[in-house]
Amino acid sequence: MTESQRNEGGHRAVRNPTVAPEAEPYGLMRSQILNDAGFSAAQREIALWPGYAPTPLRTLPALARHLGLGTVCYKDESERFGLKSFKALGGAYAVLRLLAQAIARQDGGQEVSAADILTGRWRHIVQHITVTCATDGNHGRSVAWGAQMFGCRCVIYIHASVSEGRRAAIARYGADVIRVPGNYDDSVRHADVQAKANGWNVVSDTTYEGYRAIPIDVMHGYGVMAREIVDQIGDLPPTHVFVQAGVGAFAASVAAAFWIAWGERRPRLVVVEPIEADCHLRSAQAGRPVAVTGALDTVMAGLACGEVSPAAWEIVSAAAAAYVAIDDQYALDAVRQFAHPQSGDPAIVSGETGAAGLAALLAAREDATLRALLSLDGASRVLLLGSEGDTDPEIYRHITGRTADEVRACRAMNDPVHARVQ
Repeated sequence: MTESQRNEGGHRAVRNPTVAPEAEPYGLMRSQILNDAGFSAAQREIALWPGYAPTPLRTLPALARHLGLGTVCYKDESERFGLKSFKALGGAYAVLRLLAQAIARQDGGQEVSAADILTGRWRHIVQHITVTCATDGNHGRSVAWGAQMFGCRCVIYIHASVSEGRRAAIARYGADVIRVPGNYDDSVRHADVQAKANGWNVVSDTTYEGYRAIPIDVMHGYGVMAREIVDQIGDLPPTHVFVQAGVGAFAASVAAAFWIAWGERRPRLVVVEPIEADCHLRSAQAGRPVAVTGALDTVMAGLACGEVSPAAWEIVSAAAAAYVAIDDQYALDAVRQFAHPQSGDPAIVSGETGAAGLAALLAAREDATLRALLSLDGASRVLLLGSEGDTDPEIYRHITGRTADEVRACRAMNDPVHARVQ
């Protein structure tokens, strides 16, 4: 079996030649990027925010049987803080950290919490701060929500193919939303130029030269989701976790949190991305980060990124067992599969990006070579990360034939949430 394979059905996969051995510890070098203290600080802070609650971990036994797997669990982020995405954890947390540091600089180093800022005590400082970023939708919504919650100004840049529904969802939180030509990576560069010209603060989840601290705060915020999973799963970790990758910040956060928590028992990390924006897979083949250019046209809007985040790559390139790039049709089929589940499983609201893990499993069910490359069999305990819900309700209804509320209404009364893998 070759290390890399292309299939006429619309997927491509490669084993990671640089994956760390199971027994290798997380180590000091990786801890300089993401670490236990950073995850713990984010978890303590976010747990105190209004409306915080761990999101469900759903078990899908009928889907597992259909796919020929031992178990399938799904971390459902579709209702996180009402923003319908795990990204609520990262962007808003980084906004808080940025504001707290700005207040400390102007007020003699005083330590400031979210509760302090929410009282309005520091309004005279916060109201003069502007945060900005580029987004495919979910990250910008989190940054805008955080800015509104904590009282600063927000300007969000979206690229040409971001849907109108996702633009409106960001604007709902009071941000100025500006559409710019080009793809996601073009909008990232535009946001950086505008921030420098106007004295604004970029809150991005991708690192680049001279810009690292804030994206690391974002990634530590994402780690709250992974920490919840560790608590929910209990003593028997999954054998596989399928994690979607845009710039790689989410994948790095999940990889680091599981590596720290489970060590040599950590699951095989399978990185999933669109076949039209497969920068991680191509970087793995090249042995260094490489960019994918062009329109990056994919229905998986949150993954339409052509350049990996350098800091994320330092972790993902060691943690990933394999990379899978999938055609959009698999993602659309996966969204429908969740909305119209196998008998006995709960109906799930998942957007196209949130369904990427199942999309890869559907491809593996059809292709024995891919299944073998990913080491999937009847004993596999698979974790899927449902990173988003119906972030564009109209697109979701068009794909599934139902609204999100209709899908939730069909959810079985005995929905097995917060279940431990048996």
